[in-house]
Amino acid sequence: MTTPRPATELSADEARRIALRAQGFLGTPDRKAGVRGILRHLGAVQLDTISVLARSHELIPYARLGAVGRRTVEDAYWTPGSADTPAARPHAFEYWSHAACILPIEEWPHFAFRRRAYRNRPHWNHDLPEGTYDQVVKQLRAEGPLTATELGGAKKTSEWWDWSGTKVAVERALMYGEVVCVQRRGWKRVYDLAERAVPADLLHDELDDTECLRRLVRLAGQSLGVGTRADIADYHRIKGDQVDAVIADSGLVPVTVEGWSKPAWADPEALSTPPRGRHRTTLLSPFDSLIWERARTERIFGFTHRLEAYVPKPKRIYGYFAMPVLAGGRLVGRVDPAREGRTLVARQVTLGSAKAVPAVAEALVEAASWVDCTDVRVERVDAPELRDPLIQEITRALVTALR
Repeated sequence: MTTPRPATELSADEARRIALRAQGFLGTPDRKAGVRGILRHLGAVQLDTISVLARSHELIPYARLGAVGRRTVEDAYWTPGSADTPAARPHAFEYWSHAACILPIEEWPHFAFRRRAYRNRPHWNHDLPEGTYDQVVKQLRAEGPLTATELGGAKKTSEWWDWSGTKVAVERALMYGEVVCVQRRGWKRVYDLAERAVPADLLHDELDDTECLRRLVRLAGQSLGVGTRADIADYHRIKGDQVDAVIADSGLVPVTVEGWSKPAWADPEALSTPPRGRHRTTLLSPFDSLIWERARTERIFGFTHRLEAYVPKPKRIYGYFAMPVLAGGRLVGRVDPAREGRTLVARQVTLGSAKAVPAVAEALVEAASWVDCTDVRVERVDAPELRDPLIQEITRALVTALR
């Protein structure tokens, strides 16, 4: 692919600020649009089983909007439109994007390319017992939305990966698009027939792969603000050559960014007005889309981010669920949190410098309030001389918060 000559040159600082605004961390958030507005703005919110302060899909809107109620978050994702409308339309569905993600329901047609790819996939990691797939579809048709447990059981043994035939079948039906998840109940997926759950005007696979990919590349560019080919491909986990095939017609424009060794593309709207406004100070989920791609995070923020939950404990550097701290548009440290009763415990705090102390204290106290903790306890700080100043700042912030 021949890349057109970039018309715009961005400084590294401009690119960073464009990225922050595109991800909802710079400027005033649209509180009226709320959690659903965040979902549509980001295009995808990653799900994960780990819950420390809260699950990652709750942490994503919290990081942008502040202490929005956790029940409000769940309802925003999974509660359909009012029943007194012509149809109670779901706002979101769950599917494979960057990973398992909550996606805006209106993007259902644009994942037709992935549903087709799954249907044509020649091999699977789990065996499917004969007749089980048809039985699962028949049961959903007869009984309505069900969890895997209600369908007959999710696992053969206690091992997380040892799925039952029923679970294999319903997950395959989900990938194919015959079944959809538009709700979670107690963290379990609730499966339903797509023909029943997806609004009729969206229930089609009419768009060819090119149309689907063009849309997803454009959405990724809008959600990133500016990104390289690899950044854009990673957002919805599409292939680099698929990006190459459609990016020229996606509406994104080529740019160069100071210090970036690869060509970049930007959302023209992001270039039209300078990114200004208030910066959020907050803890970030390790699964936040601001920091999904490790190379991008290092390139933009000079910050090495790695989830260590699956790293053996003796080999962890920053902690089980180390959450980067965003302040002033920079990543200034990390906190590995836990909860003990109504105390938020900072098991390990890593600070970029002494200047980060007030921001880390502010982020900890706000997070504590959000999860109904009334106290914050600091265990380890990577720079021991900063432990007492951090505790003093936390105490000051707690007193202010309680006034």
